[in-house]
Amino acid sequence: MNKVIKFIKKYWITFCIFLGLVLLYVTATENGWVNPYLFPSTEAIEEAFVSSRGMMLGNMAASFKLLIPSIIVSLIIALVLGTIMGMNKRVREVLHPVIYAFSVIPSILLSPFVLLMAPSLFSASVFLIVYNIVWATLFATITGIMTIDKRYLDKAATLELTGFKRMTKVILPAASPSIMAGFVNSLRSSFVMLVFAEMYGAGEGMGYFVKKYAELGIFANTWVGFVFMVIVLVIVMQIFEMLKKHMLKWTIDEK
Repeated sequence: MNKVIKFIKKYWITFCIFLGLVLLYVTATENGWVNPYLFPSTEAIEEAFVSSRGMMLGNMAASFKLLIPSIIVSLIIALVLGTIMGMNKRVREVLHPVIYAFSVIPSILLSPFVLLMAPSLFSASVFLIVYNIVWATLFATITGIMTIDKRYLDKAATLELTGFKRMTKVILPAASPSIMAGFVNSLRSSFVMLVFAEMYGAGEGMGYFVKKYAELGIFANTWVGFVFMVIVLVIVMQIFEMLKKHMLKWTIDEK
């Protein structure tokens, strides 16, 4: 019961904001303030949700089938390369300008080439998502390792920790606040690229669902897909925020 009360106290203003947006939409549609074709009534949206809920769940599964391997690949690349660059000044000096140059190129500009050159739409979509989200975690890993307090390394040397143990017990945990912050930012941008990939290079997924019904002019279903996507994004981000808090509970800000 105390957790419920604490949750309500923390988010009641947030709920009020969302409720206000819903009431604003209802008022605008009922009074004819907006185009009824583009902004259908809440009754029409509710009917569209009931009729297409099975399809939306299937498209959500397709989106996660694309998103999860992309996140795993980008995380592995960021951790491995970021750790090497963070610990080796010479490697960092050589590679940082190259990586920075690639990171400022929008993945959307590469999409025509990737879609034509990739062996499948799935691999093209994975490449675009990985390319779009890897940079934030990579730079956060480099920064996190570079700024580790030297006292941690001195204590590791005193305890004779070397190699893999030193990496997993000292370096990565000490850099984890920066790494997790970069990863959460990457996760947000991953949904942007996921939607783009599904809208222009896939035959299923949440982004494809929205694009399909927008092209057909069935905007009740388009709104359902849009709202459903936002809800899924919020839930996923909250799960990762809770995971982040659990992993960083030893830090001052997460107490």
